Amino acid sequence: MSIITWIILLFNPGNIMTMEHCHVSSAGPSMQSFKMLLEMNPISNQLLGWTLMVIAMMLPKLISHLELLSFQTFSKYRFINCLSFILGYLATWSVVGFGMVWIIIGFNLKFPNSFVPAIIVGVLTLIWQFSPWKQIFLNKCHKHTIVSSRFLKGIYEAFKYGSTHGLYCVGAGWGLMLFPMLLPFGHNLAMILVTIIMLTEHMEHPRVPKWEINFRLKFYKFIWYKVRFVKLCNNFF
Repeated sequence: MSIITWIILLFNPGNIMTMEHCHVSSAGPSMQSFKMLLEMNPISNQLLGWTLMVIAMMLPKLISHLELLSFQTFSKYRFINCLSFILGYLATWSVVGFGMVWIIIGFNLKFPNSFVPAIIVGVLTLIWQFSPWKQIFLNKCHKHTIVSSRFLKGIYEAFKYGSTHGLYCVGAGWGLMLFPMLLPFGHNLAMILVTIIMLTEHMEHPRVPKWEINFRLKFYKFIWYKVRFVKLCNNFF
């Protein structure tokens, strides 16, 4: 599903992803500019684009949780519980996305076609990246929940599990998700880079929360050792 969503986002059929084109008049913030912005970028389209972005960027991070959920669930309830978990996760990000869409609209009204909003959010995100609060949320993202084996209660607890996990992911990645949406161009490239960063940091083991410049390079080290191993095998044979 994530791969399909990435294809939709990158090739943009029907101009679904309109956020990167949120231009307004050069006259600055005004009611006329606000109406023009909403006409060019309807809220419904922006929320749809946001949801697709969350699916593309976030679903790969849920694999370990879905595996555990499948393992502890009766086979006849497996699909519905996993679906409930995903819907709970997307529900949390959708609520947050509604607020973020208005933040994006506000920035585009104040700074049309400018890098200023991205720079402001980028600096805040960089500070958050190395803060103890970021690590607290990352640690909580490793938390797993055992759901009931009963049908309806299992669905409810799986939904609650997904929505709670979504909250932890929002706490860890709100800045990284918002930053690409504020760029006047280069939106897709930024999304790919941010996705790699988020996947990487979620592969790290929990750490003691503290102020720390930690680039969380475990994933890159894994790739590097894999490449070296393949080269050694090729040289040997």
